[in-house]
Amino acid sequence: MSVKSPTTTVSSATEATRDVVQQFLTARVAGDTDRLVEIFADEVDWLLAENPTVPWIRPRSTGAECAAQFTELMEHTVPEDARASVDAFLVDGTDAVLTGQLSGTVRATGKSFEGPFALRLTVEDGRITRHHLYENSLSIAAACAG
Repeated sequence: MSVKSPTTTVSSATEATRDVVQQFLTARVAGDTDRLVEIFADEVDWLLAENPTVPWIRPRSTGAECAAQFTELMEHTVPEDARASVDAFLVDGTDAVLTGQLSGTVRATGKSFEGPFALRLTVEDGRITRHHLYENSLSIAAACAG
C-alpha cells in the first residue's frame, strides 16, 4: 500500500493577485501615486465608511481618486507617526484580505488614532477592482475632532 501526500497547488489567479497586492503595498509605502493609479482599475468598487469629520475619508470610484487618498491622508496626518502592520495576508483566486493594526496622528489636532483594520481587495486583469477597508473609524474621528 502506498500513501501519497496531498499536493498543494496555487492557482495562477492566486499568484497574480498576490503579486498585484504586493505591488500595491510597495507603491503605497513609497507614496508612489503614479504607480497606484496604474494598479487601480479605471473604475473601483471603493468602500470606506463615510465620516464627515475625517477629510481623507470620502467616496471614490476611479483609479485616480483611489490613488489620491494616499496623498490626502499624508496632507492631514503626520507622516513620521504613521504606522501599519499586517498580521495576515490571505489570497484566494482574485480576492485578497489583509488584517493588521494601524495608527497615526492628525496634523491639525495633534491627536492620535489607532486600531485594527481589515482590507479586502479584488484583482482582475492585473488591476485592483475592489478596495474595501474596515477600520476603527471612531478613533480616527475622535482624533480629527478639535
